Amino acid sequence: YYISLLLSLITAFVIGAVIILAMGFNPIEGYAQLFKGAFMGNFNIGGTLQMFVPLMLTALAFAIASKVGIFNIGVEGEFYLGAIAAAWVGASLSGLPSFLHITICLVVAAIVGSMWAFIPGYLKSYFDVNEVTTTILLNYVAIYMTTYLVNGRLSAQSGVAKTKDIAKSAKLSLILKPSKANSGLFISILILIFIYWITFHTTLGYRLRAVGINKKFAEYIGIKDKRMMVIGMMISGAIGGAAGGIEVMGVYGYFLGNFSVGIAFDGMLISLIAKNNIKLLPFISLFIASLKAGALGMERFTGIPKSLIDIIIAIFILRSEEHTSEL
Repeated sequence: YYISLLLSLITAFVIGAVIILAMGFNPIEGYAQLFKGAFMGNFNIGGTLQMFVPLMLTALAFAIASKVGIFNIGVEGEFYLGAIAAAWVGASLSGLPSFLHITICLVVAAIVGSMWAFIPGYLKSYFDVNEVTTTILLNYVAIYMTTYLVNGRLSAQSGVAKTKDIAKSAKLSLILKPSKANSGLFISILILIFIYWITFHTTLGYRLRAVGINKKFAEYIGIKDKRMMVIGMMISGAIGGAAGGIEVMGVYGYFLGNFSVGIAFDGMLISLIAKNNIKLLPFISLFIASLKAGALGMERFTGIPKSLIDIIIAIFILRSEEHTSEL
């Protein structure tokens, strides 16, 4: 499988080079600027790491739901609700030690995301309601709820749809100034390790995976499959909510209306490429993040439109799926 991913990557870049030539640009120069834009200097490296965190966490959220056989497209909604919950707690509380304030914000964001994921998880488990439909629809509900709140009760009363700034004690520290890369990077890695440990080294993780592999057999050996499906979805929602909280506390310092540009959907694609392999998620997330961050530098210095990177990513996904199906 790793060889097929490498072949898919090479194919995507070769086709991208052909497209660049057809547009009248130099592909070598374009890819050189792409690399520099992603990895040269604190600002560029920081931009890549900043993008890596939400991509990796939303991919992890999708992967965990998949372990119990649920296709959770609702991570975007959980991401939004977790973000606005963290912004509310961050702005409402004051006078707390930074570690405690950040912890409370993250816990509340995770709980809100978890409770939102409970709805489609329960409907799928106990009533066999199609989770793709419910999670897509609940995404819209979640986004419109945050839009209402950020223009109403939680509005900062400024010219932009945003909440009040969170307290200084709730902000995550920057690690690569002048970029927005922050200590949320270390929190996300800890979350990844913790979820991996739960999934593969605990009884709960065994039960979750057993339900996803064969629900009828899991039920036969005494595992309560419906309960495990709900728990799996709630863990997924908690990760999505925490990802939103980290964005607010580390990058923005407040909740901004419609701030996400489909981050959770990119995370879902990353998880699909990795075949929900938790070990592989951070590497593919870093690769996709570097492409998206480097695309800005490539466009600025060569004139090659950054939308070309979306084409390369799409080809990479299609080729990886084709190679996997052949295997």
